[in-house]
Amino acid sequence: MTNDIEKAKPFFDRAEQVEATDNFDYAIDMYIEGLTRAPDALNDGHIPLRHTSFVRQGKGGKKPSMVDKMKHRGGKTPAQQMLNAEYLLAKDPDNLEYIQAMVKAAVAGKFMKTAEWIADLMFDAAKASKKVTATPFLMLKDAYSDLELYDKAVQACSYAVKIKPEDGQLADELKYLSANMAMRRGKYEEEGDFRKMMKDRQGQEKLQAQSATVKSEEYRTTLLHEAQREHTKDPDNIEKIRKLASAMGDLATEASTRQALSLLHENYKKTNDFALKKLSDEIKIKYFKRAVRKARASLEANPNSDKARHEFNSFSTKLLKTDLEYYKGCTENYPTDLNMKYEYGNRLLKAKQFDKAIPMFQESRRDPRRKVPAMDKLGVCFFNKGWYADAIDIFIEAIEHYELDDDSTAKDLRYNLARAYEHEGQDTEALALYRKLAQLDFSYKDVRTRVDKLRASQ
Repeated sequence: MTNDIEKAKPFFDRAEQVEATDNFDYAIDMYIEGLTRAPDALNDGHIPLRHTSFVRQGKGGKKPSMVDKMKHRGGKTPAQQMLNAEYLLAKDPDNLEYIQAMVKAAVAGKFMKTAEWIADLMFDAAKASKKVTATPFLMLKDAYSDLELYDKAVQACSYAVKIKPEDGQLADELKYLSANMAMRRGKYEEEGDFRKMMKDRQGQEKLQAQSATVKSEEYRTTLLHEAQREHTKDPDNIEKIRKLASAMGDLATEASTRQALSLLHENYKKTNDFALKKLSDEIKIKYFKRAVRKARASLEANPNSDKARHEFNSFSTKLLKTDLEYYKGCTENYPTDLNMKYEYGNRLLKAKQFDKAIPMFQESRRDPRRKVPAMDKLGVCFFNKGWYADAIDIFIEAIEHYELDDDSTAKDLRYNLARAYEHEGQDTEALALYRKLAQLDFSYKDVRTRVDKLRASQ
C-alpha cells in the first residue's frame, strides 16, 4: 500500500457524495478504497468514515454479515489488517473487538496519526463500557508506549492499576512510565543539539510543505476541470453538481467560493435536496474560518487597529451564524445522529442560546462518547441561566461518571461545580473544591484568588 493522498481523494469525494444519498455501504467501500492508497489519511478518510458509520447505524444499518467477517478477517500486512478491521467497525461502530484490532494494526504499521486517534477512541469506549476489565487498558498502555505517548500510557496504566490494585508488577510499570514521561518532558526543555535538530527538521518540513502546496493546487485545478466537463454532460445530476461545487470550493479563492455557492443555491431552490444545502454551508464555514484566521493575524499585528478588530469580529460572527445554521439543518435531517446534536449544542452555547442548547446536550449525553462532556456543557447552560442548584446536580453526576481525578476534564468539572456552589451561597463546599484544585494544580485558572477570597470572607 502507498500513502498517496492525491490518488485517494477521488474515492473520499465519491464516498461523501454517495453518503448524501444514504448509500452508506457504498460510501464505506469508497472510503476503504481511498484508505488503501493513503492508510494514514486521518482527516480525509478515517474520521469521516467513522461519522458515516454512526449515521448508518442511526438509520438502521445492519451489522457485518458472516460473509463480511470471513472476507475481512486478518490480512497479510498491518495496513490490510487495519482496513479489514475498520471495514467491520464501520458496520458495527460500537464493537470494541474491532477497535482493538484496528489499534494493534495501526501501531504495527506505524500509521502514527491514525494509531493515536483510534487508540483515543478505544480509551473512551473502554471507560464507557459496562464490562470493566483491565485488558483494554493494558493494551492501550502498550500501544501508547510504542507511540511514545507516555502521558497517555500513564493514564491507561492508571486505569488498569485501579482495576487491579493488587498487581505489584503493574504498579511498578506505572512508576516506570511516569518516569519516562518526566524524562521526555525534560528533553524538550534542554538547550543545544536538540533545539538545533528541531530547527533543521522544521526547515525540511517547511520545504516539503511548500512543494506539497504547489502539487495540491495543480491537482485541485485538474479536479475542477474534470468536474466541469462531467457537469456539462449532465447538468441536472445532483452528484455532479456537488462534485463541481466541491472542486470550486477547494480552490479556496473568493471568486471560486462565490461560484460554488451560487451553483448550489440555484440547484437547491430547484430540488430542495438537503445535500446541496449542507455542502453550501460547509463551503461557507471553510471560507469564514480562513477569513477569521487572516483577520486574527492582522489584529495581532495591529492590536490598536479598529478596522482589524471590526473585521475579526465581523467574520467571527458570520462563522458562528453559519455554524448554527449548518448544525441545525443536520440535526433536523439526521435526527438520530447524537454527535450532530452535541456539536449543535456547542454552537448554541457559544451563541448564548441556552434554552435551545439544553435539549441538545440532554439528548447527546446518551452517546457514551459524549456523555461526560455533554453533561458538563449542560451544567454550564444551567449555570448561565442562574439555575445554580440544577447545575450543581448535573456537575456532581458528571463527576461520578468520570473516573479520572487529575486530567483537564476532571479539573474543569470540579471548577464548574465550585463556581455553582459559590453562586448558590454554599461557600464551604466551594472552598473545599477550590482548595483541592489548588493542591493539584496551583496555577489552574483563578483558584488561588478564589481560595483567598473565600477564606477572607469566613
